[in-house]
Amino acid sequence: MSRDIIIDTDPGQDDAVAILLALASPELNVLGITCVAGNVPLARTTYNARQICELAGRADLNVFAGCDSPMGRGLVTAEHVHGETGLDGAFLPEPHMPLQSQHAVDYIIETLRQAAPKSITLCPLGPLTNIGTALQNAPDIAKNIAQIVLMGGAYFEVGNITPAAEFNIFVDPEAAQIVFNSGIDLVVAPLDVTHKALTSKAWIADLRAENSQACSTIAGWVDFFERFDSDKYGSQGAPLHDPCVIAYLIAPELFSGRHINVEIETQSELTRGMTVADWWGVTDRTANALFLENIDAPGYFNLITQRVASL
Repeated sequence: MSRDIIIDTDPGQDDAVAILLALASPELNVLGITCVAGNVPLARTTYNARQICELAGRADLNVFAGCDSPMGRGLVTAEHVHGETGLDGAFLPEPHMPLQSQHAVDYIIETLRQAAPKSITLCPLGPLTNIGTALQNAPDIAKNIAQIVLMGGAYFEVGNITPAAEFNIFVDPEAAQIVFNSGIDLVVAPLDVTHKALTSKAWIADLRAENSQACSTIAGWVDFFERFDSDKYGSQGAPLHDPCVIAYLIAPELFSGRHINVEIETQSELTRGMTVADWWGVTDRTANALFLENIDAPGYFNLITQRVASL
């Protein structure tokens, strides 16, 4: 039986790969896609999400516009990584499918209120503004969320937007604090795991060898953003962050981690957005998240290629 999910996203090339992987996987039933400001502003994330759906042949999906700024701060974006469009590196035509008129937060609340207990999984790939706002406005929805599997945070890898913080959590730490304090079953794919899944020239060549528009589009995207991370980290490839969320749902055996307590720093200017992960169990704080640490990288990239090639 397939798992019902809502993807909350700010596409971004790696978000785009995650969406394509989800839409190519029969284990998952994507109920809708909610967009948030993050990698690029909201108008662009909603445009990009519809382009991705049409690339996957899924113009029937409902895409919703959500929050255009964090819960209590100005928006920080990441065009320096993803390019001006967020999907630089490959051409996609202008989308024709409509954007839904309902606000993403209202859609999340309404869908969850109509759902059975613990029946829908939320998959946030960007800042947690939509999810945090929904939980703040309608705390009753928490009981119907099976799990929140998110990409964000870091412990051993510290930060990628500041010395202490990962981008998604840094952009809206107040929203992240609501999510991490919600009592909902959380699975976190931090930089610690995504930095162990680096793209490679060989994988890009494998993508190009597939007779698949989706695969060749991913190859173009990876070619684009790989340069930024290779320069930054001195690595041969770049981490492919967000598909870890979807891969975990499809093939959790590719990952390992620990159930630990994770708190979000919201006050300090120096460490704003830091995921304070009690990896070594030095506090008595209750574990609130499965914090992933290791990944079978070859298995991960094979999964993406095989699934996306089927679109």
